[in-house]
Amino acid sequence: MKLSRWLFRLLYNQLAWTYDGVSWVVSLGKWRHWQRAAIPRLTGKRVLEVAFGTGNLLIDLAQASYRPYGLELSSSMVRIASRKLQRRGLAASLCRGRAQMLPFAHQTFDTIVATFPTEFIYDPASLDEMNRVLRPSGTLVIVPGAYFHNPLARFFVEWLYLITGQRGSAKLLDGTGTSVRYEEDRNKISAVQVIVVTKKPREETPCEL
Repeated sequence: MKLSRWLFRLLYNQLAWTYDGVSWVVSLGKWRHWQRAAIPRLTGKRVLEVAFGTGNLLIDLAQASYRPYGLELSSSMVRIASRKLQRRGLAASLCRGRAQMLPFAHQTFDTIVATFPTEFIYDPASLDEMNRVLRPSGTLVIVPGAYFHNPLARFFVEWLYLITGQRGSAKLLDGTGTSVRYEEDRNKISAVQVIVVTKKPREETPCEL
């Protein structure tokens, strides 16, 4: 397990240039399809992607006329994503940092999105920070995983989630908003899981008579 975690850290840092290829292989070409399951659940235009990896979803958001922002811990991933955006003439505000300490003002974003995040997404400190920077009635969209209908392929993907720490407890999300929805998008060979958390709306101050 320690070796697997070490290799995973390499993938996000020194070997970040291989990330897109590895993701395509382990998902049998479905990785980008799985990521895009988040898009129909977004609300508003100002969207923060936490742990954006090589920036593929940021490209999708910019092309769809959202105002994308990105936070990523790996400096290697930040460089790769920035180059991708520049080559396409697209704009997104990227910064390096941790989800447990977001460098943004209160109530900045309409939506926060994270696709295939590691265990940080279920850290109470991360959830508190994301709640802080979301606007009232804002949305947190998480794509925690996907699976294949074929039992052998499904077993392999579940093993990958285990060694990368992508199997935290989603129950921690309950109570973080007015609603928590657990959804799936299915196709012939796989299904992608999506969690949608809606922040409480701003409380109205009663008028004095």
